[in-house]
Amino acid sequence: MQLAIRLLKSLFSGLLALLILFEEWGWEPLQRALAWVGRLPGLRWLERRIQALPPYAALTLFLLPTVLLLPVKLLAVWFIGQGQVLSGTLVILLAKLVGTALVARLFRLTQPALMQLAWFARLYTPWIDWKEGLLMQVRASWPWRLGRVLKRRLRQRWRRFKIR
Repeated sequence: MQLAIRLLKSLFSGLLALLILFEEWGWEPLQRALAWVGRLPGLRWLERRIQALPPYAALTLFLLPTVLLLPVKLLAVWFIGQGQVLSGTLVILLAKLVGTALVARLFRLTQPALMQLAWFARLYTPWIDWKEGLLMQVRASWPWRLGRVLKRRLRQRWRRFKIR
């Protein structure tokens, strides 16, 4: 029984690590992409308004993409149920990409207000500590290190190929 619990725990940790790695990989680049879009004249005004929100309004806005993307994800499940697996999968991936970009940008804009909420600040710090510990374990693993080596070699080959 203890073996089964350990296996389930390992499986859950592995899946959670993959999810966190995706978020980590996408969070900053997608947030920067939306920040670039946010430099457009009308959107600068909107971003300043978002930054000026009081804490609970900021929290509501921060959670809004999750609520708004739920119907889109349900549509994806419906596509899959109708046998359109590729369409459903693409909708889920697109929703994840757009959702991550929006949440990342909104978090960057609302973080100062969110940190004024004592309960949020109290939960945020241990979450970041736990996430960083998990990422350190993943980055220390041999698959991660092997992937980094392969990535570096591919980049070097690509640079040599482009120079020719």
